[in-house]
Order: sequence, then C-alpha cells, then structure tokens
Amino acid sequence: MIVKLDDSLLQIEPTIKIGIIHYTKIIVSSSPQMLKGRLQLFQEQLFFELEEKSVTEFEGIKEWRVLWKKLGADPNRYRPSVEALYRRIAKQNYITPMHSAVDLNNFFSMRYEIPMGIYDLEKIQGDVTISLCSEETKYEGLNGRENKLQHILTLEDKVGPFGSPFVDSIRTAVTEDTSNAFQIVFLRPSTDLEDSRKLVESMGAMFTQIHGGDALSTILNDDNKEWRI
Repeated sequence: MIVKLDDSLLQIEPTIKIGIIHYTKIIVSSSPQMLKGRLQLFQEQLFFELEEKSVTEFEGIKEWRVLWKKLGADPNRYRPSVEALYRRIAKQNYITPMHSAVDLNNFFSMRYEIPMGIYDLEKIQGDVTISLCSEETKYEGLNGRENKLQHILTLEDKVGPFGSPFVDSIRTAVTEDTSNAFQIVFLRPSTDLEDSRKLVESMGAMFTQIHGGDALSTILNDDNKEWRI
C-alpha cells in the first residue's frame, strides 16, 4: 500500500507535513490504569487552563484554524478535531476511555494541540491519497452523522474517503480486534522537519510500549510525497 500526499494541498500550503506511523502486531485492549489516569489528569488540568484562556488562543489550534481557512473550509462550522476536544473539556464534558488505541490517540492530540487519526490497516483497500476534497465527498463518521468534507483535507482509498482532521469514518475504525494499524499525525506546518520526525518517533515509541508490536514512521512533505507501507 502506498500513501501519497497530493500536490493540491502543497500548492495551497507548501510547508504542510503529515506524519505516518505504521504499527504491526499490536494488541489493543482496555486502557491500562496509567493511561486512563494520565488522560483524566490532563483533561482536568486543561479545564482550569481554559478558564483563563480561550480555545482559539492555543498555538496549535490557532495554526490549524489558519490552515483550515487556507484550504477553503470554515473553522467555525467544521472544527478541526483537536479544537472540538478542547471545547468539550472547556464544558467539563471529559472524554471517557474507549480502548487503548483511541485513548492514546486522543491524548497525543490534546497534548500536542494537533488533529490525529488512527485506522485499521486491514479495512483499507488499495493505495491511500491525502488530498483536498470536493463538494461530493462524504462518509458516515464516528460522530454518528453523514459528514460532508468539502475543502477539508481527507484520506481516501479505493473504496472512498475514510479519514480527515475533522472526523474519521466508522468503516476504518480501530477496535480491540485490530493488530495492524496506521496513525496519521496532522502536524503544524510551522514545525520544522527534524522536530516533526522526533515527535512522530516518540509517539510510535510510546504507542508500542502500551500495545507491543513494531512501529515505522515517516513525514510526508514537499520533498517526500509518498511512502510504501
């Protein structure tokens, strides 16, 4: 399987960077108490910070809102997923644990102020293209709705679109039966390449500490537009 970054995105934002982590032989289960505790503590600390600071003042969220507008979408109507998480926490509507892969994915997203996605590799058919979507692009999302993705960065395989920094689809969701997965890190465009690599590698290391298995990673950018998994 090849994952390719489409030129349409690079023409709008030449500094865009997408981290990819490929996991094999992982075991997904109920989150260990350490992860549950860390997730809860982070949300509680963030809630108090949000009493003094608005969601859109956080640098990562601010940067993704700017990119959202560049791509042609309205961040006040279709918010980047990390912003949606922060707004939930501001209302003390904390995220409850689901399973280890999703919980850690959410922790990474909140901790680094960036959208994240994780997908079951066995549910993806053919190559994957990361591109800007049209008015017709839509799928049934994890939010329980049919989501239209016009002007939103989207991942698409042979069957159709399945992921984005807005909301992911039900079709490719990771479950406790997943053993091979890949994680998409929607990095801040301002983060330089070396720091991006270090961040993605550290995420892969922490993920395999909890789930076992192996992790390989790369950064898609203007100089590295595709990667074979």
